[in-house]
Amino acid sequence: MGRTYGLLKVLHTKIPFTLPAGLNDYLMEEALTFRDRHGHGIAAILSAPDVPTTRLAVLCHGFLSSKNSTTNKTLTHLLNERGLATFRFDFFGQGDSDGPFEELTTTLAVHQTETVLDLVTARGYDRIGLVGSSFGGLVAILTAAQHQEIVCLALKCPVVDFAEELRLTFGPEELAQWKETDTIPNILGGLDRVRLRHAFYEDCFRQIAYGPAERITVPTLIVQGERDECVPLHQSLRLRDALAGLKKLVLLPEADHQFTRREDFHQMTTTISEWLFTHLT
Repeated sequence: MGRTYGLLKVLHTKIPFTLPAGLNDYLMEEALTFRDRHGHGIAAILSAPDVPTTRLAVLCHGFLSSKNSTTNKTLTHLLNERGLATFRFDFFGQGDSDGPFEELTTTLAVHQTETVLDLVTARGYDRIGLVGSSFGGLVAILTAAQHQEIVCLALKCPVVDFAEELRLTFGPEELAQWKETDTIPNILGGLDRVRLRHAFYEDCFRQIAYGPAERITVPTLIVQGERDECVPLHQSLRLRDALAGLKKLVLLPEADHQFTRREDFHQMTTTISEWLFTHLT
C-alpha cells in the first residue's frame, strides 16, 4: 500500500519501535520508503504523538550513522512526549537507503533533505524544525539557508567546513592515499578502510556553510563539547557569529564528539528538545 505526494511514491508500513534502555515506552511508527529527485530510495520513519499535530522535527544523522542513532531515538521520545512529531531518515548509502556509501556527497545529502521537506509539507506539517548531528548539522545548515519553511534549527556538534575537518583529521599522507585509492580510514575505529570517492572531498569545498549561515534568520541552537575530538570548536564559534537570527551556543566542558558521558548526553538531548518545543509551539 502506498501514497503519492506530487512525484513522490511512498511505501509505508506500521512497525513497533523499542526505545533505548531506560525509555520503556512502546510506540507504533510509520516506516516509509520514497524516492529523491535522482530516483534513489530513501528509508525513513515518521513518529507522531497521540494528539494530532502539524509541528515536526526532521532529524539528520551523522557521518557513517543512521536514522536509528541513539540521539535520534532519544529525541524522538522526548519530542513525541511533548506533542511534536519527528521524521528521521537515512542518507544515501547509509542505514536502509539505496546506494553505495562510496558515492555519497554533501550536495546529494542536501538534495535528499529537500525531498524530505517536500514530503512532510505535503503531509500537512507546516511548522518544521531541522536537527542535525555532525555531518547532518552541515546538511541542516545548507538546507535551512535555502528554505523559508524551516522554523528553527538545532545543531549537535555541527561540521561547518568538512574539508578543513578532514585535513585536520587525516593529514596530508592520508589525503594523498584517499585521492589514489578512493578509500578513507574508518573514523569509527574499524580496521578496514571505507570506500568513499575522493569526489566527496572535492564537493566539500563547494559546501562550506559559513556563507549560507549568514542567510539564516530563524532561531538556531548549537550544542558542542569542549573536548570534541572531531569537529574543531572554532567552527561552532564562527558559525554562531555568522548566523543572522536568534542564536544560542551551549558548550559542555567535559563532552566529547559522541557525548559519551551519560550526563553530557542527557544535557545535549534535553537542551535540543527544549529548544524545539519552544520554537515550534
